[in-house]
Amino acid sequence: MRLKIRTIGKMWTLLVGASAALVACGGSGGDAQPPVAGMGTVRVALTDAPRCKVGNDDLERVLVTVERVRINESVDDSPRSGWYDINVSPAKKINLLDLTNGRLEELGALPIPAGTYSQVRLVLSPNGGGSPANSVVLAGETVEIPLRTPSAAQSGLKIIRPFTVAPNTLVDLVIDFDACRSIVALGNGGFLLKPVLTAGLRTVAAIAGYVDRTAANVMVSAQKGGRVVRSTVPDGDGAFVLAYLDPANGPYDVVVTSPARGISVVAEVPVDNTGVTTLGTSSVPIPLPAAAAPPTRTAGGTLSPGAARDTAVVRALQAVGSVPAVEVATININPTDGAYTLTLPTAAPLLAAYTVPLPLAFTSPASPPADFGYRLEASAAGYVTQTQNIGAGTAAATWSPTLVVTP
Repeated sequence: MRLKIRTIGKMWTLLVGASAALVACGGSGGDAQPPVAGMGTVRVALTDAPRCKVGNDDLERVLVTVERVRINESVDDSPRSGWYDINVSPAKKINLLDLTNGRLEELGALPIPAGTYSQVRLVLSPNGGGSPANSVVLAGETVEIPLRTPSAAQSGLKIIRPFTVAPNTLVDLVIDFDACRSIVALGNGGFLLKPVLTAGLRTVAAIAGYVDRTAANVMVSAQKGGRVVRSTVPDGDGAFVLAYLDPANGPYDVVVTSPARGISVVAEVPVDNTGVTTLGTSSVPIPLPAAAAPPTRTAGGTLSPGAARDTAVVRALQAVGSVPAVEVATININPTDGAYTLTLPTAAPLLAAYTVPLPLAFTSPASPPADFGYRLEASAAGYVTQTQNIGAGTAAATWSPTLVVTP
């Protein structure tokens, strides 16, 4: 079922109404219950952006089975006490790629003592005999390929996200499980889960619009300082919603990316809790650059040392006019051999400043200097981040960084 832009206002109104009703009754989504002194309620849902290409494979489904959500006041790796569990019973097997354009999978709610909490953990079921609990399905196929999961998946995938629960109120958390960034293709045909999760409040702030429907493999993201905050894929009509944005962190740069066409950036897009910020319409969508010849180039290499590869990521950033950096592509390092390959567009980007009323005015900003087309950035947990500029043009680039342990 496609989410039409004309229904977004109604959807957000219903969301606010539902949350307000829960706050009023102090309940957890079921029958109204009298408030308990000194207690509040936490409700948790899951979201993601759809459709992934990992290595050379298009993924049709990314399935994870969620058993429970754990909440703790401490940021410690293994607090011995103070856990509050939202049990998902029966456990839910969820296709993360179905959760698009603001769609949520509700995981449950729990009354907990008022106070400040710092840590949320998502607990997955282990793969066993029979149908795997966690798996991927390649495009055009039906066979589930078991997904290798880290040992932490059964103790809980950790997210540090402080939030405060006030007495007799509801706190709505949304966990963003970024499937596209969390799957690594292994050399033996298997797939590894390297979880990329964030959590935020279920605000009503959103950015919506339409993009050029003729472009293939389009991703739309809200970014801050070159970091993706929320991303999604437009539906068949080109409609998209970047939902549950935090107004306190705005404004955001909205980046539309198509590897074969290029990128378009809308700079400094404001959001607030009074409605949806609209960037395009079905008749005047956000354009993408005309494809260059050749349309893409590659950047690749091998990352060292081997100990860094389990958590290593390489990103490609680009300066676009007044915007110092936007992320154009990202890839997890193959943990076995350290290899990576990024596919990057060669067309000059388009840029528009946010204005009202629509339409936005897109122009091609000044070309980057000859020695700078993209900035590659390699990072891993516990290591110093390294960067490398690669020249503008169509030639393939090679960079094989060796990361150094953080002092």
